[in-house]
Amino acid sequence: MLKTFIKSCLSVTAVALLASGCVATTTNNTSSNDNFNPKLDTSVQKENAKVQITKEYLKVAQDKQFNITTQNSLEGTIDSLATQMMRNTKIPTNKPVLVTSFVRLDNFKETNEFGRVIGESLINELSNRGFNVIEFRGQLNVSIDENGEYFISRDISKLKEKIPNTYVVVGTYSRQYGKVVLNARVVDNISGRIISSSRAIYQHNKRNDCVVFKDCKPPRTIKIVKEE
Repeated sequence: MLKTFIKSCLSVTAVALLASGCVATTTNNTSSNDNFNPKLDTSVQKENAKVQITKEYLKVAQDKQFNITTQNSLEGTIDSLATQMMRNTKIPTNKPVLVTSFVRLDNFKETNEFGRVIGESLINELSNRGFNVIEFRGQLNVSIDENGEYFISRDISKLKEKIPNTYVVVGTYSRQYGKVVLNARVVDNISGRIISSSRAIYQHNKRNDCVVFKDCKPPRTIKIVKEE
């Protein structure tokens, strides 16, 4: 009986030691993994800093899109273009600026009343914001007829052949579903350098923008004939 008791004690001790050894091993492995701290890793810190900075840029872009770029009226769109152009100027200058009509993005030689309205309105807005805007369409003389007096013209034969070295405001528009995307820039006509730029979205929410561009097709007509 004594032998049986001793064997039992030895077995219990062996199990206890084995269990103790496993726990110790596990504890040692766990402690070795805890030695890695991502907060102390320089490469992790650099990547995390890039992510946080990018997040802030995206927040600013979203705020700009919501409060500045997207407008629900044509007047607000024009104001947005002019304000951005003033704020985004890369170099201060008093050099003369002339403004052209906005053209279709897919055809730089085509415009319409919409493009002309944007150009004419920017003349006013940019001039009021301090740009040295000049009117290059002035005739050599003031012409008069029974309907009124005229100075500006699109008749090349009545305009000056040359104008002083200037910056030129050019712009494009793109018709998309429910909106019109406009891009404008001030360009140095000698070097082609962009002096300032702006972008605006006119969110008109119309299913058919022909009302905005005044190019709706005439209504269908039905010819009425006498039945024979």
